[in-house]
Amino acid sequence: MTRIVVIDNHGQFTHLEQRALRDAGVDTELVDNDTPPEEIDADGVVLSGGPDADRAGRSAEFLDIDVPVLGICLGMQIMASELGGRVGSGDYGGYADVTVDILDDDDPLVGSLAPETRVWASHADEVKELPDGFTHTATSDVCGIEAMSDADRDLYGVQWHPEVAHTERGEEVFENFIARCER
Repeated sequence: MTRIVVIDNHGQFTHLEQRALRDAGVDTELVDNDTPPEEIDADGVVLSGGPDADRAGRSAEFLDIDVPVLGICLGMQIMASELGGRVGSGDYGGYADVTVDILDDDDPLVGSLAPETRVWASHADEVKELPDGFTHTATSDVCGIEAMSDADRDLYGVQWHPEVAHTERGEEVFENFIARCER
């Protein structure tokens, strides 16, 4: 059975990320972000959302364990900043229901959502500049970079929360990620 661990960055929806994966039929576990990556045995990793990059523990170390990684909100920001991108304050700030335009319908994570989808997202902080090797895969009128992918390294990020009921087709994002973990 496919096993995906969720690295807990203390976000208010983190338990829903684990539940979404369990509901999709994978073995999943919620793991504290101070856990050493070498202690993890998984086919994929989700870097959860969270309130503060200063409380991200060892999250960045999970980018190098040679399994697909999905960063959600703060998880995407950690991925971007650790790999040479830039994160900054968002113009909007709090949570909002946002229409996201999918820019790459061939993208393995969000391409199936094209041409657009409605999501629930926080924009207090956001990726302002992509790291080298990443493709800009989604945008909105609230946030320039709503999603990014580096399919060669199986690293993916979404600014929005696919685990919450307010996000349309959020389960599809998890299903697409699971498919990458099962390759």
